[in-house]
Amino acid sequence: MFVEWHRIERTGLRQEQEAILPIFDRTQRFRAYSSWLVPGVLQTSAYTRAVLEVVTRQRGLPDDIDDAIASRRDRQRILHQGDHRFAVLIEESVLRGGVASAEVMVGQLGHLIAVSALPRVSLGIVPMRADRSAWPVEDFWVFDDARVNVELVSGCLTITQPREVAMYMNMFGELAGQSVYGAAARALIASAIEALDAGTLDEGIGTR
Repeated sequence: MFVEWHRIERTGLRQEQEAILPIFDRTQRFRAYSSWLVPGVLQTSAYTRAVLEVVTRQRGLPDDIDDAIASRRDRQRILHQGDHRFAVLIEESVLRGGVASAEVMVGQLGHLIAVSALPRVSLGIVPMRADRSAWPVEDFWVFDDARVNVELVSGCLTITQPREVAMYMNMFGELAGQSVYGAAARALIASAIEALDAGTLDEGIGTR
C-alpha cells in the first residue's frame, strides 16, 4: 500500500508520529536501514527539529514541530522498555552530512555512540568504499519479519507480501555483511565528529 505524504501529514507532522506508535509498541524485532538520515528512534531532539523544519518547509505543512518532537521522543522509550531489539544500519555518508548544523551533528553523533552501547541495539555503519556488493538503497524498516515501511520522496510504501518482505530482509543481510560494528563503527563516528569540529574551527578562523 502506497500513501502520499500529503495524506499522511495533512494535519501536520504530529499525526504521522502518533500513527506509527502502535506498530512500534507491538514489534519485538526491528531492522532499520538508512542512507539519508539518522533513523528517528536514534535521533536527538535537536537533530529531529532540524529535519522536521526542512520537511515542514518543503511540504508546506502546519508548524506543529514541537508536538511532533514530543511524540517522537515518546516513541524512543522503547529503546529502554519491553522486549524490543534493534538492528540499525546507517551509511557512513549520513554521518558526514545532512540538514543540521555542525553543532547539532556533533551532538547527534555523540548520541549514536552512546546508544550503540545499549544491550537492545546493534548499530552497524556501512563504510564508504568502491568495492561494494550491495549499493545504497531507499530507507526502510522491517517490523518482525512481517512488514516493511519504505520512505520515498513522495510518500510511504507499506509492504506485507511475504516474497517482497523477504527481498528487503535479504538486502538488509547484504548490507549488514558490509557493515562494521563495535569499536570499528565508533571509530568512523569519531572520525566524522573530528571532521565536523575541524570544519567549525576553520569557519571561525576564516571570519577573524
